[in-house]
Amino acid sequence: MISRDRLTKTFCELVSIDSPSGEEEEVRLYIQNKLSEKGFEIYVDDYGNLIATSKKSSSNNIILSAHMDTVEPGRGIIPIVDKDTISSKNDTILGGDCKAGLTGILEALDSLHEQNHVFENLTLIFTREEEVALQGARHLDFSRILGKKAIIFDGEGPPSVITSSSPTYVSFDIEIIGRAAHAGVEPEKGLSAIKIASSVINKLPQGRLDEETTFNIGKIEGGSVRNAVPANIYLEGEFRTSSIETLDDLNHTLSNAIIETQNEFKEAKINLKSEILFEKYSLSNEDSSLKLVLKSIDNLGLKPTLKGSGGGTDGNIFIKNDIESVVIGMGVRGMHTINETVSIPDVVDCANLCQDIIIQNT
Repeated sequence: MISRDRLTKTFCELVSIDSPSGEEEEVRLYIQNKLSEKGFEIYVDDYGNLIATSKKSSSNNIILSAHMDTVEPGRGIIPIVDKDTISSKNDTILGGDCKAGLTGILEALDSLHEQNHVFENLTLIFTREEEVALQGARHLDFSRILGKKAIIFDGEGPPSVITSSSPTYVSFDIEIIGRAAHAGVEPEKGLSAIKIASSVINKLPQGRLDEETTFNIGKIEGGSVRNAVPANIYLEGEFRTSSIETLDDLNHTLSNAIIETQNEFKEAKINLKSEILFEKYSLSNEDSSLKLVLKSIDNLGLKPTLKGSGGGTDGNIFIKNDIESVVIGMGVRGMHTINETVSIPDVVDCANLCQDIIIQNT
């Protein structure tokens, strides 16, 4: 039986372990200890992702997954439990993303283990560095994965909320090289990289462009001191869309902005690097993973809500690797902010749904 008290304790223990992206080892060891005592076969791939498989397994294994890392500020988190809600005491995130997802899975396993359930046809995947462009999933050793249906606990809201679609995500980096000079003695000998960068930025769109498209310059670095004409500037940006035509248009817009600015400042050097970090998907009513989740939601007496997302999850990578995947809510609100909270009843529902899915596939 799902235990609210045990679940709350597990969650508070998890968020008390610092695990910003790239520093997930202690959380991985915490999970490994819990899985080893339940008889799972443990494998850590070359990138540090944790893959656990039930001893009784087949190609029909169901996959349950969540990521181990959190965003910053996520060090020294102190969870505060107030009735049905957990928040952070300090000026930090809570870490519900994605430790509420981890908790839901671990509590389902604890509950079934307590009932002497024999685990079979089950694969567990816990990735690292999800918060930095899904790096863990992108480097996951898929040759070790048994199963073609995955449920990923990494959505906002209750577990009845299903992520129905996700966009293609393109990152880009622009390096601008001008020429340095003393700003007070001989500024005319300089070529300001900041001025060139402003020209590039003014040629690009910003914000929400339509219902399924966004564009953002998120980071600018460069210059050295107040009294020097800046020689180097670096821009980091992204755009996301579910439309192939819009994707092509934005790539063209970005390239044209670079070409036109280069023509304006012929002595400068402007280097552009862009990369598709994950690709779009849209769930079909025929997806077997979706059917499985919908059945469990119905078994719990909940009402499903399918909702598109502008973000990406490990599901984008799993789907690209021919694993049918559904991302569901885990009881978190205010992800990536210091106002993040977790609903204990929602995490209880998450654990119950996870338990039902495991039983369905036994």
